[in-house]
Amino acid sequence: MRKVDPAKHRARRQYILHAAAQLFAAKGFERTTTAEICKAAGMSSGNLFHYFPNKRALFHALFEDDGADDGESKAERLARAQASDDPWVALLDVVELLTADAMNPVAPALVMEAVVQAHRDPELDALLGRDNAQEHTAVATLLAKAAAAGQIDPALDPHDAAAWVLALIASLYTSAATDPVFRPAEQLPVLRLILQRFLQAPPLDAHPPRA
Repeated sequence: MRKVDPAKHRARRQYILHAAAQLFAAKGFERTTTAEICKAAGMSSGNLFHYFPNKRALFHALFEDDGADDGESKAERLARAQASDDPWVALLDVVELLTADAMNPVAPALVMEAVVQAHRDPELDALLGRDNAQEHTAVATLLAKAAAAGQIDPALDPHDAAAWVLALIASLYTSAATDPVFRPAEQLPVLRLILQRFLQAPPLDAHPPRA
């Protein structure tokens, strides 16, 4: 049996996911065919199924936390943020992390399609639910720590405030998906300002987010 090169396998898998993401974002899950994905990825259906057992598994994989190019997963980055000595700066870093995909023209429409499919797909709903729970825990933890450190309004309930922080982040995706003139990159500074004023945090220029 031929030995599989893990790096090549991962690269090929990512190439397929990229090709499929373009189609799912443009046409939706239901209207995208396996044949179209194969054509976009430049491979046969047999070869495609070597990487993904079916179209739905491929769609799910787009929302799994497999790690960034540096090998660090989102869960690991959220955990690292929660351990930071400066919870306000760490929160800004988390906002940067969670809004980064919105800058990709394909991502907002893909996220909207995932929301639609989650109502029909319990497995996808559970996957997205776990992801949302991780994000909420991280943001709520940082808000509680920031309040204790005197960095934000201590009267805010961290769990309620975290829900609003995540709702504002989600609005960056929904607006980008539904409004053709909305530019997430241009609106990100506004989002940060809204969060700073809502949380009664220090001025943003005093604590710029890390790259």
